[in-house]
Amino acid sequence: MTANLALPSPRLQPLSALLAEVPVLEIAGDDSCLVDHQTCDSRQARPGSLFVAYPGVAVDSHRFLADAVGRGATACVVEQDTIALRARYALPPELTLVRVADARLTRGLIAGALYDHPSRDMAVVGVTGTDGKTTTSSLLHAILVGAGRRAGLISTVGAWIGEDFMDTGLHATTPEPEELQALLALMRDQGLDHAVVETSSHGLAQHRVADVAYDVAVITNLTREHLDYHLDLDSYREAKGLLFKALSHGPRKPGLVPTAVLNGDDPNLDWFRAIPAGRRLVYGLTAGEDFRLLRRLDPGPRGAGNRFAAATPAGEVEVEIPLAGDYNIANSLAAMAAAYALGVAPSDAVGPLARFGGVPGRLEPILEGQAFLALVDFAHTPNALAQVLATARRMTGQAGRVIVVFGCAGLRDVPKRADMGRVAGRLADLTVLTAEDPRTESLDHIIAASADALTAAGRVEGRDYWREPDRFQAIRRAAGLARPGDVLLVCGKGHEQSMCFGEVEYDWDDRRALRAALRGERYGHLPTAGSVVSDHLSS
Repeated sequence: MTANLALPSPRLQPLSALLAEVPVLEIAGDDSCLVDHQTCDSRQARPGSLFVAYPGVAVDSHRFLADAVGRGATACVVEQDTIALRARYALPPELTLVRVADARLTRGLIAGALYDHPSRDMAVVGVTGTDGKTTTSSLLHAILVGAGRRAGLISTVGAWIGEDFMDTGLHATTPEPEELQALLALMRDQGLDHAVVETSSHGLAQHRVADVAYDVAVITNLTREHLDYHLDLDSYREAKGLLFKALSHGPRKPGLVPTAVLNGDDPNLDWFRAIPAGRRLVYGLTAGEDFRLLRRLDPGPRGAGNRFAAATPAGEVEVEIPLAGDYNIANSLAAMAAAYALGVAPSDAVGPLARFGGVPGRLEPILEGQAFLALVDFAHTPNALAQVLATARRMTGQAGRVIVVFGCAGLRDVPKRADMGRVAGRLADLTVLTAEDPRTESLDHIIAASADALTAAGRVEGRDYWREPDRFQAIRRAAGLARPGDVLLVCGKGHEQSMCFGEVEYDWDDRRALRAALRGERYGHLPTAGSVVSDHLSS
């Protein structure tokens, strides 16, 4: 967290006030007890805490009720029969139990109530999609600030509260509901009147954003991702759709029309269009009905950015962004459409877009005097990898090659591993396969799935691709292969500051690792194939 700001604390309120908008099935006990804290972790419970219990992915937290009460929890939200729970865990008769059908939803609603519903005092934009959420959110935030709006941003990278930056943790796109509402409350308390919230499918499905009053919803695209959690594409799409459904049952705010910003080039356009909204704006490279690419202009040397003319409801504008790739043209059009929904003229978006400083870990150049272009990117889905490899191809010199380093996460969407290998086999010249958060899975097994796909695509191991489980050694090998005119991409981690082996997060930063490799310096070692770190990372 930045030293300049601290998250606000909730005020002490009667439980009955916090439950005012919660669909309650039963209250067993006194709902006038006072609460100023909510947690689903029994170890964080204290006097004044409301402990929320629900079945999780790995464990049902009802089993920790006694622990939470022993630490002083004032009341508990549960999904099971209150009489049976009291008997099973020897809970005191004076303890207040609130039974609900969906404790995750209740947690999200109460988190907002604890902070007096801060999003109701601001214009709020939610940005969702498989790829491009962080960049689109950041572009929109830059437009709003550049247009004189007092806007905050909550994204995968962190949160911007005015001029202050706050870290939001590891591997998180949408924070847990208590932290999310605290960040929104801080924005409100600092006098901000606009908030851009990057909103993940997990955050939607788990009701982390249940009490966020969205006014504008943006979808970047929808491709295969997170099917380990959502199981199939229809369920994944339904989760994304919750953001757009929120537009029709949130509180209305003066001067704001609930607006859906949709991608005209995405095959799911009609599905999202069918969700009720006060207004719809459609953007796209080819099928944008309201914001559309008209023609590309000279982008400058080696395709380092984009210049293009766009059709908008206010007429044609010429736009320049310091971001390469067609997908970033689409991201810019989405951000312009969302800003337009908030009353920012397209012409007023042009200057902020031209001055945009980029997003950490998104096609971020690493410059150490090398004779080739080296970039770090967050691409960790087949679609994102295909987009950045196609962009890198346009950046190469006449005889330049595209070299990519990537891995796939453990305990996540397994079929994606072969898809990533197929993309690299089609679009990269040289590939080095390595670790990316293997967690408790066999790293060799994860890498093998991508390697088999590369082989099936006609690539030869030892000539076109290599397996290197140690991520730093993989980056160093790729840097050693690169020559003048090449583009080297290190993909998958982007801005992230750690990598998970087993159940431990180890310090890791692809940008630092790539700099060290380019300098010929040592960066350190991460575990491989279940080994234990004995030589930790150097600075």
